[in-house]
Amino acid sequence: MDTLIFEVGLAIALIAVVGVLSTKLRFSVIPFYILVGMVVGPHAPHFGIIDLRFIESSVFIDFMGRLGVLFLLFYLGLEFSVGRLIKSGKSIVIGGSFYVAINFVSGLLLGWMMGFPLKETMVICGIMTSSSTAIVAKVLVDLKRTANPETEIIMGMIMFDDLFIAVHISILSGLVLSGATSWTGVLFTSLTALVFILLFIVVGRRLMPWIDKVLNVRSSELFLLLVIASLFLVSGFSETLHVAEAIGALLIGLVLAESAHAKRIEQLVLPFRDLFGAMFFFSFGLTIDPTSLGGAVGVAVVGVLLTILGNLLSGFFAGHASGVSAKSSVNIGFTLVSRGEFSIIMANIGKEGNLMPVIQSFAVLYVLILAVIGPLLTKESKTIYGLYQKVANRIRVRQ
Repeated sequence: MDTLIFEVGLAIALIAVVGVLSTKLRFSVIPFYILVGMVVGPHAPHFGIIDLRFIESSVFIDFMGRLGVLFLLFYLGLEFSVGRLIKSGKSIVIGGSFYVAINFVSGLLLGWMMGFPLKETMVICGIMTSSSTAIVAKVLVDLKRTANPETEIIMGMIMFDDLFIAVHISILSGLVLSGATSWTGVLFTSLTALVFILLFIVVGRRLMPWIDKVLNVRSSELFLLLVIASLFLVSGFSETLHVAEAIGALLIGLVLAESAHAKRIEQLVLPFRDLFGAMFFFSFGLTIDPTSLGGAVGVAVVGVLLTILGNLLSGFFAGHASGVSAKSSVNIGFTLVSRGEFSIIMANIGKEGNLMPVIQSFAVLYVLILAVIGPLLTKESKTIYGLYQKVANRIRVRQ
């Protein structure tokens, strides 16, 4: 009996149920998607037609997860646009540089402490440097902080971080996936990827008048076909140059964000982003055996502590450079603590490159912990800063 459609429907139903649960609890939905994938999968029971192992549909669900990465990065590109990145200038470069440098060094430190080889350490650095744009944006809206003076700094820092991660993924693809065995081979592959990225953005902007003419069609069906074709072709071609397909999706999004049809593209693509994005986190959870996570608990806890401390430092540096209060600086650091989509993408690169299995286990625990703790720290940032002030004042009095 062919149960492919039923299994896919069951997967979507499970995702929908935990989505409702996360909404009720007012938590980020990302850890819920991963957790439900971990609960079911190859090690789960099956009862007749209800097979929670998802054996027959595993390949299809995995493909839907790959589409989720493409739509997530494509939509991210549409939200940012090259023009917006250029205009944001100061807040991006100053705050973002502090944030990336401190978190990247934290990743290097963790890799050194745990004795990981170079490739694994570089993946760890990517996992720990990439904040979750989706969670951060949602938290700012939910807590009604979009008008706060530090919010522009936060968004500038996260935009810089996303750009850095795009470059890091390209270099990591050259290091882990290209098969290059020497530093010269890795360097050549990485430079090829960076040249492709820059050329694509420059040429894409110059061709925008022609692109607008091609997309100037009334039929929603034809319009969507043209957009999806562009997304898949650019993403697929990127991989031939050892640029991750996710970065190809980000690039075409950045270019089309300059189009006169950008809003129309966003409206049509949003449902695909939500559906396939959910499948991406669910499919990642399916690949994880919960019994294998024990060996990564220590690494994950150390990584979480380093990230929280590093984010507080970067928040203080960025806040001081931008002239905001110490309280706002604490809020900056805590708001950027959450980890999500990019960290999972990094872990998948490690999996494709046959790196140590502990990397995936680390990524799961690290993302789950910070996706839960991050919003809580952001919500209580004022209270935490108040406690810090009380303790500091008592110490001063005693001195």
